[in-house]
Amino acid sequence: MDTLITIGQLVLSLSILIVLHEFGHFLPARLFGTRVEKFYLFFDPYFSLFKKQIGETEYGIGWLPLGGYVKISGMIDESFDTEQMQSEPQPWEFRSKPAWQRLIIMLGGVTVNFILGFFIYAMVLFAYGEEYLPAKNATAGIAVDSLGQAMGLATGDQLLRIGEVPFDRFNDRAVLRAVAIDNVRELTVARNGSEQTITIDNKWADILTRHENKRERLFTPRIPFVLGLVAEDGPAAKAGLKKEDRIVSINGVPTAYYDEFEAAIRGRKNETVVFGVQSKDNTTVREVSVTTNEDGKIRVAPAPPEYFYKTERIEYGFLESFPAGFNQGVQFLGDQFKAFGEMFKGNIKVTESLGGFASIGSMFGKTWVWERFWFMTASLSLILAFMNLLPIPALDGGHVMFLLYEVVSGRKPSDKFMERATMVGFVIVLGLVVLANGLDIWRGIKGFFGG
Repeated sequence: MDTLITIGQLVLSLSILIVLHEFGHFLPARLFGTRVEKFYLFFDPYFSLFKKQIGETEYGIGWLPLGGYVKISGMIDESFDTEQMQSEPQPWEFRSKPAWQRLIIMLGGVTVNFILGFFIYAMVLFAYGEEYLPAKNATAGIAVDSLGQAMGLATGDQLLRIGEVPFDRFNDRAVLRAVAIDNVRELTVARNGSEQTITIDNKWADILTRHENKRERLFTPRIPFVLGLVAEDGPAAKAGLKKEDRIVSINGVPTAYYDEFEAAIRGRKNETVVFGVQSKDNTTVREVSVTTNEDGKIRVAPAPPEYFYKTERIEYGFLESFPAGFNQGVQFLGDQFKAFGEMFKGNIKVTESLGGFASIGSMFGKTWVWERFWFMTASLSLILAFMNLLPIPALDGGHVMFLLYEVVSGRKPSDKFMERATMVGFVIVLGLVVLANGLDIWRGIKGFFGG
């Protein structure tokens, strides 16, 4: 069921983006009197799942979910319909239109995706606001995971600055972004009553962007261990532990924080452990014996950080949401440009950052959360616009590149050249799609066999 929810979110998001992208080509084409023969969601080699002729245009849904297309008369595109190009140009054909009109038609798709991405960001902020944990409120500091520890951070540190930027909002992704994309190489922390500077080695840009590390946390807020979830059929529930009970010791050893509990119970499989427990309405410590399962678990989860630390929320009015959404989109696009730059420098490996449908789908999560769905859709819309602008024949950016050449030079590339260039571009794009999804499959195989 979880997999179906993930697939459903991915398909719906991509369907919205593809249809609106193609509408961005369709609308100016029709405004300029250009005939559009087909408007398809997904590709339809040999057959389609659905089609309906309305006027001059056939609308349909293909069976190959690798994108979508509009087939514009008199244009060499991924359909490779060269037969129509043998006849004399007709007034309703793409090739008969002035270069500036053809340029607008080709830029229509990415324009819609850019506008849509910024708009959705704005509406997410308007509908949900922006909640965050002020770093100063996390008074117990950070609890580091293995990656954060290897980087030089320590549990109990108070992170003060990332480079020269104050660490105001508690979010380990800010550190990841700064190190991997902005080339920040210093973190300032308060440790044992004094400020210390942690120097980050250049290798961490590569390490943090490796596929297996993308979901790993560098650190989380350090929290006491109050039970936020107790599985009904788990060892803890059977021993009588309840939600909001607080565990303060294990076998007589104090465990003030959740990370201390994790360290104390690690490796204790099928073992009886004595917990010191306080209930919510009675601070008297009682002893509770719990036998761990074969995985060394007691089937509980801690209360979230906001149970202990006060968060803040920024509410956006309708008009306020637009500049805020635009700034969010610009920062996201800026990060993409910087990431590409780091790839060219060799600091980030392309094979580690590249991912196919499985990688994209995993970002939506296994539960349907509308705020996350729309945030992901906005991000994908901007990525789709950015990728389509790459000067690769068969993509919009390739067509734009040749049209700009025509506008500047006054010479139009021949149909034969455009046909060959489009074929080369199509092979490149198809190769990238195969590579990206092949990497996902390889990662899945490695994960299955524990590699």
